[in-house]
Amino acid sequence: MMSCCSKVICNGCRYANEKREREQGLKEKCPYCRGPRATTEEEMDKMNMERLKANDPFAICGFGKQRHIEGDYEGAFEYYAKAAALGDIESHYELAGAYRDGRGVEKDKKKEMYHAEEAAIGGHPKARFHLSAHEVEKGRMDRSMKHLIIAVKQGDDEALEGLKMSFQMGFVSKDDYAVALREHQAAVDETKSEQREEAAKAYGRVRG
Repeated sequence: MMSCCSKVICNGCRYANEKREREQGLKEKCPYCRGPRATTEEEMDKMNMERLKANDPFAICGFGKQRHIEGDYEGAFEYYAKAAALGDIESHYELAGAYRDGRGVEKDKKKEMYHAEEAAIGGHPKARFHLSAHEVEKGRMDRSMKHLIIAVKQGDDEALEGLKMSFQMGFVSKDDYAVALREHQAAVDETKSEQREEAAKAYGRVRG
């Protein structure tokens, strides 16, 4: 995530932009807003605070994750709630986990499901996997498999392992399983590029 504008960029695009700047002798700038990039931790913190004050949902969610890492679950919950109210899908997913585990808030199954559904509708594959597990607990295997298959088609590897097990247990038809496998591979292939391979060599094997 770029500190200056809170836009998210994959490693491949990041590497390609930095390579272009080096080759053309250009100053380092954000590929989105074209503003100067932070070169120190102090500058990065300052930019993040500016995005926070501007009510940027991505930045607010980022602050929530930092509080979570620090063990301040109540603080994290407050940031996630604010970002979710602004439409941030990742924050909805984090709130579902908070209500499920009682992190920074009392456990609440109804609110857990609400936020998981909001995240899933927004295209969050992990939220789909979350809903799939909930349906298994309720004994509603048909509904569980529908959520699981959607997550697999979105390229989620954990959901893929769950689908393989479900197929072996007879909960998924051979045709549905085959289609899900093909679409999972297609989703994974879409994340591959020459630039990302070069970035992996330069930055290390970090998915993104």
